[in-house]
Amino acid sequence: MARATEDKGEHVQHFDYAGEDTGNLVLLEHVNLTIPDQRLATAFYITGLGLTRDPYMMTGVTNMWINVGRSQIHLPRGVAQRLRGRVALVVGELEALIARLKAIQSELCDTEFEWTEHHDRVEVTCPWGNRYECLRPHTSGADAPWSGIDLGIAYVQLDVPTGSAPVIASFYREAFDASVDLRDFNGSHQAVVDVGTCQQIIYAETPLASAEYDGHHIQIYVSNFSKPYAWLAERSLVYGEEPHQYRFADIVDTANGNSCFKLEHEVRSLRHPLYARSLVNRNPNQDNRNYKAGADAHKGMI
Repeated sequence: MARATEDKGEHVQHFDYAGEDTGNLVLLEHVNLTIPDQRLATAFYITGLGLTRDPYMMTGVTNMWINVGRSQIHLPRGVAQRLRGRVALVVGELEALIARLKAIQSELCDTEFEWTEHHDRVEVTCPWGNRYECLRPHTSGADAPWSGIDLGIAYVQLDVPTGSAPVIASFYREAFDASVDLRDFNGSHQAVVDVGTCQQIIYAETPLASAEYDGHHIQIYVSNFSKPYAWLAERSLVYGEEPHQYRFADIVDTANGNSCFKLEHEVRSLRHPLYARSLVNRNPNQDNRNYKAGADAHKGMI
């Protein structure tokens, strides 16, 4: 095992401490997509994916908060929005997921719902066309930052125009002091933004990227809250200022200020009252026919 020692007054480092560093982004807390029908959303997100509707917040008919480990999917009522990309979820064993998806197939037969099984994931499309990649817990590979999660949002991947990944990487580095890598993956040039220790926002170049934007958003927590605000405000990019949070939508070229991609970010400080709120997550395998006392809650790593 590597260790740090001192040899004749000289400190010798045997650890890669740089690998322990994280950027300024702490948590990808939620993805927000408007939906027109809570009944279909319940069938898909709760019965199918096996997630949990928050029992304390947004319990009425105008919004749904869906708990996914430490993160959430927010579903306000409205015209259906479609993320330009996909959300990767770790939702438990894939065999159980597939059984749940089969059970809701008839309920969602007249929608865009569909699913495809692969050896390491299940690709699922919601009733309104939003795409989810459901990953098997703990088996995504040792190099995958989300390999230690068995319930949560692993990453959000956005489809962006060809040539924009380096510009987006520079924006996050300069505006947010984020940890960002550029990589080529499956034929796509990508900017990979690390969030905390186990999540990512991935901007993947594709010639099929759509310029249309319908207002969907993501929410992030940052440790240094004021410096990004000052950077964005200096360029007239910030709006929606409230206590502990602000918003921006334009990701710009740091060299000339031109907009590169639009995605609303709800940016919160670690002093926001909702930060690190304990979220209820159920065990979706528990039902009245195979009920086991003490097994109602999800008890894995989140």
